[in-house]
Amino acid sequence: MQFHKAKADFMTFCTVERRLSRHSIEAYGFDLLDFKRWLPRSSKFDCLTETELKQYLENMVSKRGLSPATVRRRLACLRSFYRRLAERGQARDPFSMWRPKLPRRRRLPRALGRGESAALLKSFNKDEGSSVRDCDVRTGLRLLIATGLRVGELCSLKLSDVSPDGAVVRVHGKGARDRIAYVADAGLKQGLKDLLKVRRLSVAEDAPLLINRLGMPMRPQSIRTKLRRFAFEAGMERRITPHMLRHTAATLLIETGVDIRFVQRLLGHSSIATTEIYTHVTDEALRTTLERANILEVLRT
Repeated sequence: MQFHKAKADFMTFCTVERRLSRHSIEAYGFDLLDFKRWLPRSSKFDCLTETELKQYLENMVSKRGLSPATVRRRLACLRSFYRRLAERGQARDPFSMWRPKLPRRRRLPRALGRGESAALLKSFNKDEGSSVRDCDVRTGLRLLIATGLRVGELCSLKLSDVSPDGAVVRVHGKGARDRIAYVADAGLKQGLKDLLKVRRLSVAEDAPLLINRLGMPMRPQSIRTKLRRFAFEAGMERRITPHMLRHTAATLLIETGVDIRFVQRLLGHSSIATTEIYTHVTDEALRTTLERANILEVLRT
């Protein structure tokens, strides 16, 4: 079996049966191409050995210095790829006798501070003089901060996913897991209602909620670009991404006392262990708050 045919079959499997996100599909495609470029001409991909796998791992870690996250993802991709080939009798599974144990680095999520969040929201509310499309994107970005949606999930929303009063949003999450996000802010509800009212005048219920100038669904990269512009207009110097808004939503919810299980459901995490990383952020907030308070310094004055 040729590699490109096996790759195409695996990508279709991930898209149709596993229902992975477009981002994951693209990443897996790059991973398999990277592996094929590394594979020596004398080696056959359908007869790969554990020794060759270890050599590929050493190449990624020692020679190219790839990040632990990238290495883990590429090995996970290969493990799924060869498991499927083995199940279909098209190749041996080199992972059957080797289970690499790689360190999992837990990075604290990059969230905006309260001051930054307030400044950004203020810039989102400046709809005067903006195009209709910019106003729609601002509403979408407010939704990211309020609910912690992923940018891909925002771009996948259809008109029918939002309730007529703007209070309930049905989110199509990763791994074909749908969930419900609730909107509490009256201003955001009104913004969603206004967006629905205008869009429903000319399109069907299954039309995308956010569209570009060509009438096509808004792409995540377009949202990222507009967010950077809005952040610059708000006087923010560091690079702001949509995923930082997701982190900000989770952090603020936990800091205000929302049960971590509710935050898990809102974010669509399959495991609460993923959500627990935000408790470390609140620990950091506690540290900085205590440093500002400095009780002993207060007693000395």
